[in-house]
Amino acid sequence: MRGPGDRGVVTVADPVRTRLAAAGAAVVTAGAGLGLRAVAAGDVAKYGGDALYTVLIHTLVVLTVPRVRPVTAAGSALAFSWAVEFLQLSNVPAELSARSSVARLVLGSTFNPPDLFWYAVGAAAGWLVHTAAGSFLSCRPKGRA
Repeated sequence: MRGPGDRGVVTVADPVRTRLAAAGAAVVTAGAGLGLRAVAAGDVAKYGGDALYTVLIHTLVVLTVPRVRPVTAAGSALAFSWAVEFLQLSNVPAELSARSSVARLVLGSTFNPPDLFWYAVGAAAGWLVHTAAGSFLSCRPKGRA
């Protein structure tokens, strides 16, 4: 309940709360990606995984910089995803992926133009969720749990 001096003042989202939410979102996103690969095959698994990859990068950007604007986090995640995809035009990711399963998960190995579209889908999804979560976290009246 609001006190007599509290007129519904809006507070900025707490960076600690934002980081905790981003960490939770990263875990859920990674789990969704692994789950998708376990239950789906073909294009659904591949392109859904591409979109979730960019969503995961988005959550890691927010985890690192909790006060980042949603559009900046989405743009950064998309730029990173596209940079990794274009790096696949060289032999570097394929060579690293042959030596490490972590490198294979992060860098992939083969350039595929449709991936660029699905990374944009993931960036848009990340932006939407981040915007909605930011509105929820920052528009709560002071003194409310």
